Amino acid sequence: MIKTSYVSRTIAELRPSGIRRFFDLAANLEGVISLGVGEPDFVTSWAVREAAINSLEEGFTSYTANAGLYELRSEISRYMEKQFHVSYRPEDQIIVTVGASQALDITLRTILNPGEEVIVVEPCFVAYAPLVTMAGGVPVTVQTSRDDDFKLTPEQLEAAITPKTKAVLICSPNNPTGTQLGHEELVMLAEIVKKHDLLVISDEIYAELAYDEQFTSFAAIDGMLERTIVINGFSKGFAMTGWRLGFVCAPKEISEAMLKLHQYAMMCAPTMAQHAALEALKHGMQDVEDMRRSYRRRRNYIVKSFNEIGLDCHNPGGAFYAFPSIEKTGMTSMEFAEKLLTEELVAVVPGDVFGKSGEGHIRCSYASSMEQLQEALKRMERFMANHCK
Repeated sequence: MIKTSYVSRTIAELRPSGIRRFFDLAANLEGVISLGVGEPDFVTSWAVREAAINSLEEGFTSYTANAGLYELRSEISRYMEKQFHVSYRPEDQIIVTVGASQALDITLRTILNPGEEVIVVEPCFVAYAPLVTMAGGVPVTVQTSRDDDFKLTPEQLEAAITPKTKAVLICSPNNPTGTQLGHEELVMLAEIVKKHDLLVISDEIYAELAYDEQFTSFAAIDGMLERTIVINGFSKGFAMTGWRLGFVCAPKEISEAMLKLHQYAMMCAPTMAQHAALEALKHGMQDVEDMRRSYRRRRNYIVKSFNEIGLDCHNPGGAFYAFPSIEKTGMTSMEFAEKLLTEELVAVVPGDVFGKSGEGHIRCSYASSMEQLQEALKRMERFMANHCK
């Protein structure tokens, strides 16, 4: 038998993903409507799939350059300039990665020395703090509040900074809250970042899914291009989760250092997925727009419905998550999610898995058909009637 001491203490002490726990529970029950895992319900467009098929038929089955196909990096450069008004050189400032998750992993492992701190804004994606820890850093969490629509305030950021702070990790639009930081809010945060000579790691994987105001990249704020590392990819906006393709844009010195890590750890992203992504960027933006419109309609429906049945919910500006409060029930987030699953066969994610400030909330993905959302809301309305008398 393998001794437990063979496992690194760092890894042994990590908590398993709370999202996956509920996804696995739901998978073993018949008739469950899952509002759990954050994945588009759209199938990748046919033109994109066909581009991957054609790449195989034409024999493009070898490694690409470590940083990715130059043609794809060039197209990413044009995309970033056109969509977000930031300029990155394809030759030395863009790396194509195996999903945005790998981009974040190599970013943290590249910039952190042991013991350096990264400010992590919660509620947040469950992987952030563990990835900081695995990179040898120390995650310092800042708890945002529903009273501020879960937006990081300049005062909170300033208070969290210490002499060991290296970077701030921000996701906008946010998973799990859907909160989007506006241009002026980013400007105020940027002033503090520059004052303390910090880096920003900006997870912009949901940038294409902004509904009420134009998305602003942190790198587009004056003076921030040289100190921002942008994480992005094709999973969410382009409905390409299973393709596992992302990219990272960074200043040359950081990007070149990241490339060394990428070379040894991953070699390159899958070749056929890169050909598919190239097609998506060249000809797939109308598909992105169509999906965004559909998500916006669903967002409007689910938020309105939650508020009507007694689940107070702020209006998320982007992504495809609603984050309603369940405090009126008197249950914890975990209790609510477990009872809702067993009694009404609706799977949601307890808010506390995203950080302490997520307690008292649940994350509900509206990346499901309207029919499923309508049925889920009927069941949740019945659940609320039974538990809020």
